[in-house]
Amino acid sequence: MKRLTYLLLFVLFAGFSYAQQAKYVFFFIGDGMGVNQVNGTEMFLAEQEGRIGVKPLLFTQFPAVGVVTTFSASNSITDSAAAGTALATGVKTYNDAISVDQQKNKLESVASKAKKAGRRVGITTTVSVDHATPSVFYAHQPDRDMYYEIALDLCKSNFDFFAGSGFLKPNTTFDKKEAPSIFPIIDKAGYTLVKGVDEFKAKENAADKMILIQKDGANPECLPYAIDRKADDLTLPQITESAISFLTKGKEKDKGFFLMVEGGKIDWACHGNDLATAYREVVDMDNAIRVAYEFYKKHPKETLIVVSADHETGGMGLGNGKYELHLKNLQYQKVSQDMLSKAITDLRKEKGKKTTWEDIKSLLSDKMGFWTKLPLSWDQEKLLHDEYEASFVKNNAVFEESLYAKTEPVAAAAKKVMSQLAMVGWTSGSHTAEYVPVFAVGAGSQLFTGKIDNTEIPKRIAKAAGYK
Repeated sequence: MKRLTYLLLFVLFAGFSYAQQAKYVFFFIGDGMGVNQVNGTEMFLAEQEGRIGVKPLLFTQFPAVGVVTTFSASNSITDSAAAGTALATGVKTYNDAISVDQQKNKLESVASKAKKAGRRVGITTTVSVDHATPSVFYAHQPDRDMYYEIALDLCKSNFDFFAGSGFLKPNTTFDKKEAPSIFPIIDKAGYTLVKGVDEFKAKENAADKMILIQKDGANPECLPYAIDRKADDLTLPQITESAISFLTKGKEKDKGFFLMVEGGKIDWACHGNDLATAYREVVDMDNAIRVAYEFYKKHPKETLIVVSADHETGGMGLGNGKYELHLKNLQYQKVSQDMLSKAITDLRKEKGKKTTWEDIKSLLSDKMGFWTKLPLSWDQEKLLHDEYEASFVKNNAVFEESLYAKTEPVAAAAKKVMSQLAMVGWTSGSHTAEYVPVFAVGAGSQLFTGKIDNTEIPKRIAKAAGYK
């Protein structure tokens, strides 16, 4: 009798464990998204409503919360390749490595484990498909700049769905030699390449494997910033919707899936110390998470959503001296630093030395809210005027360069003024060693609490999902 009781208890426990296993896994990575990028966004949203406090993002309300260390094997400050490798494989490696260890041996990613376990797999991003963070889930290369070679690895992965802005080096090898275009190779590997959501919808049902990129004429390096977005631009929420639809279609709809979604341009905005643009990128990723959360609500016992970051970028400090923040001032910035720089360049091309200070003031008033919405101090106006004189009157324009942008000097000065007005400081134009957050909800979410290292995240995802 006792043996029968124990057997029944074992069967019940096994059934309970199985029911709690994560059949559907979402792994959201906010590139460059440290604690202050999240906290600042929530305070910015609250101040826009005329109150002090926070307006919670969806993902910050998930029940499991922790902090994550991000150092690489080669330095206390990681790059996206080494941090991504840790998040994908659970192994520390050197900066620039794409899912290889310090001896350049291949490492298995949690996405590959999911595929071996019979799940469908999607890898998506707001930047190029062959960029560091997405590539660590499917590629194995000693250098993150080996874009062509990384794209070849994509074709070998046999993953089901990819999405992003495009490919950076579709016909040029790492050693700068001309090579066969990656696109026929993609086709031969069985992938249907579609450009834009409309083409995705038209070809989704007939495709076995798919790669979704932007329409012809768009920048293959990245999607537009959320602050600059036009009506027909591809978005991260659309990519997330498309991925879910593709990974759950047809006869294989019940296999389950692993889906990585990267908000890649939080990092880009923070490299440029562009505060308003960065916060809107965090909101945009939260909107993509909302898409996943709607799926979770339909499958709450079988779905796991994990949200984290690879590192912090910029050393964002919420406060720069006084006991004050004025994040509501950011609402008047209408464009990213990149688009403001382009507008100033266009003005330079149109008028050259005939560009007046009033022309610059009019442009900054329209795009940043200066003077009309936001009074400037004498020092702030002098900073802008000095850059105008050097750039337009003396024709000595010294562009500011960050990792992903080359910026008109007046635009760079305007960005600094906006950070001053918001009372936010930056310690860097690069990565820092700060903690990043992790949030989780669903099956196995209890595994993502407390202080953990980034290498633990893929291991705990694999445990929650039952991958071997």
